[in-house]
Amino acid sequence: MNLSKDIKITVVEAAAAAAQTELVTDVLDMSGYEGVMFIALTGDVTTASVLTLTVKGNSANSVSSPTPVTQKATDAFTADGTSADSKVLMVDVYKPALQYVFGSLTRTTADAIVGGIIAIQYNARTKPTTQAASVIASAFGLGVAA
Repeated sequence: MNLSKDIKITVVEAAAAAAQTELVTDVLDMSGYEGVMFIALTGDVTTASVLTLTVKGNSANSVSSPTPVTQKATDAFTADGTSADSKVLMVDVYKPALQYVFGSLTRTTADAIVGGIIAIQYNARTKPTTQAASVIASAFGLGVAA
């Protein structure tokens, strides 16, 4: 099995400096995929920072007025010490009810650096998949080199 032929990887949000703001990702069209996993990479996270990664759905290719609001999945974390430095938050949505999805990472209470947010759309109906323009190189190898 070759996983890269069954998934599409997209960088949906670039790295962000320390702040207490919301980061809203690019919108993904889920046509042709059964699910999507959003992965937020953290950098230096200040103690007491509250990080919440939410995936929302929309019937239009837009982040405005997502409908319905009930079509969301959330994972939240409150930092203590260095427990969130250089870590990952992830939310996996299987068979989203709406065609378009996007992520929202809120950073509240204290600053947090974000290394970026990646989305992996999986179980493609048409294979092999074509990777997003944000993937600048991809390779596949059999076995292990000596």
